[in-house]
Amino acid sequence: MPTAPEEMTLRVIAHIHTAFPTKFGIPRQSGLVDSLRGEVIFTPEYRSADAVRGLEDFSHIWLVWQFSGAVRDSWSPTVRPPRLGGNTRMGVFATRSPFRPNPLGLSSVKLEGIEMRPEVGPVLLVRGADLMDGTPIYDIKPYIPYADCHPDAAEGFTGQTRRHLLEVSCPEELWAAVPQADRDALRGVLANDPRPSYQHDPARVYGMEFGGLEVHFTVDDPVLTVRDITRR
Repeated sequence: MPTAPEEMTLRVIAHIHTAFPTKFGIPRQSGLVDSLRGEVIFTPEYRSADAVRGLEDFSHIWLVWQFSGAVRDSWSPTVRPPRLGGNTRMGVFATRSPFRPNPLGLSSVKLEGIEMRPEVGPVLLVRGADLMDGTPIYDIKPYIPYADCHPDAAEGFTGQTRRHLLEVSCPEELWAAVPQADRDALRGVLANDPRPSYQHDPARVYGMEFGGLEVHFTVDDPVLTVRDITRR
C-alpha cells in the first residue's frame, strides 16, 4: 500500500480583498459582522468559469486560507488565547490561534453572488469575512448545512468568552466622513470591540484602518466613543 507524502505544496488559488489593510480591528471570527464585504479574486491559473459552476446555488462557502502575517519557522504546543486575558495557556489545537504548525485559517462566509469580470474572471462577492486584505486562499468549498451545522456542539472554553457588544457613540460630523455603504460594517466592527481583550484603559486612544479611513476611538465599557475619522 503506497504511503502518503509527509509534506505537500499548497497552491494559492485566490486572494481576498477586504477593508482591513492590517490585522487590528478584524473580527475575531467569521460571520460576526455580516455587513462586512469582501471580494475573492482568483489567481490567473484558476480564473475559470467552469471551476465555480454550481457554486451560485449555495448561500455560504468555506475559505481555507493562510495566516500570512503569522508565518513562523517554529511552533509551540500551547498558546495564550486573548479572550482568556492573555495569561491562560491552552493547547494550540484547542484554539484558533494563528500561531500553528501550519498557519491555516478556516472561515465560513456568506456568498452574495458571482460576478464575471473580463479582466479577472469570476469574482466571489462575500460577506462576513474575518480576513486581512490580500490574504492568500488555498481552497474554497461549499457550506453544507446538514453536515456542517451542529447546534448541540460543546463550545469548550469559548463559553467563558461569549462576545459582548459595545455601544458605539460617534458624532454625526465624524460619521459623515464614512461612505454610506460602509457605515453598518464599520459600526459592527467597533461594536465587537477591536481592542486586545486584556487592555481596559479608558483613557487609551486606539487607532485602526478601515476601507481607506483612519479611525480613532476610546472605550469605557460598555461605550466605545469615536474620537476622529480621517481619510488616509
